[in-house]
Amino acid sequence: MGKVIGPGSLIVDVTGFAPHLPVAGESVKGSTLRFGPGGKGSNQMTAAHRAGSDVRLIGCRGNDFLGQILEKHYKTEGMSEEYIAILPEAETASALIEIDETDAQNRIIVIFAANELVKRENVYAAENLFVECDAVLTQFETTVDTVFATKELAQKYGKPFILNPAPFIEVPTEIFDGIDYITPNETETEQFTGIAVDTLDDCKRAAAKFFEMGVKNVIITLGVRGSYYTNGKEEIFVPAIKVKAVETTGAGDAFNGGFATAIAEGMPVEKALQFATCTAAISVTRLGSSPSMPYRHEILDLMKKEFGTEV
Repeated sequence: MGKVIGPGSLIVDVTGFAPHLPVAGESVKGSTLRFGPGGKGSNQMTAAHRAGSDVRLIGCRGNDFLGQILEKHYKTEGMSEEYIAILPEAETASALIEIDETDAQNRIIVIFAANELVKRENVYAAENLFVECDAVLTQFETTVDTVFATKELAQKYGKPFILNPAPFIEVPTEIFDGIDYITPNETETEQFTGIAVDTLDDCKRAAAKFFEMGVKNVIITLGVRGSYYTNGKEEIFVPAIKVKAVETTGAGDAFNGGFATAIAEGMPVEKALQFATCTAAISVTRLGSSPSMPYRHEILDLMKKEFGTEV
């Protein structure tokens, strides 16, 4: 069992389902409303945990009814809350999500709240975790200082550092220097590099931009098309798995959690991408973000079926 750690966001999803997404000024009759655990950090660590990793999430939440939803989730999952700070003066972060029941597409408004109070001090308070872990994973849903601190400790102890640069925010380019794996989607790739990725050649050109910033390995997720990997010498394309999607909200987080688990276990990159692809494929067939994450045996079964590979 590999150990995966990282600072990340803790958010409660407030999700409404409707026959179509409203246009400006339109009211649409929805079918149901759900409250559930989410946030990129929490989703990715839940995905890694269910995929077979021993995980530790570093973050902050409020002492409110939304925070209790997260607390219940971690207790049910058996995930440690040791490095999750409860801040009575803050509110737990939330995401207002609209889901189109016809094609599973979504729109999301995120209120970061307590996530903006995660500091480099929170990361350094968990330095002992970096000594023993096998992979480090974080995103851009906390603070830039937090990401820098995470990179510093990952590099100090020689741990593979995976950065999911989502959501897009303005950051100094030096934040990318030395990143072992960066995992943007199509939109984020264009936002950070200025190159729209319509083809694999576009992916290669965008990856070159990331290499100029100091990134070592680039993985661009391409939604229903699959994922592209390059280290500047080798290129790998892994096609997406065709499934009937009901909600795509947590797909990217599932991919990253699955990939981090695979890297923590020492899988070769191609097999790690296949593992991540299967994790994401299963997640979109279920409702919710954290609750949609698949379990290890499901991932392995799909891997064998779709790619003919085993772990």
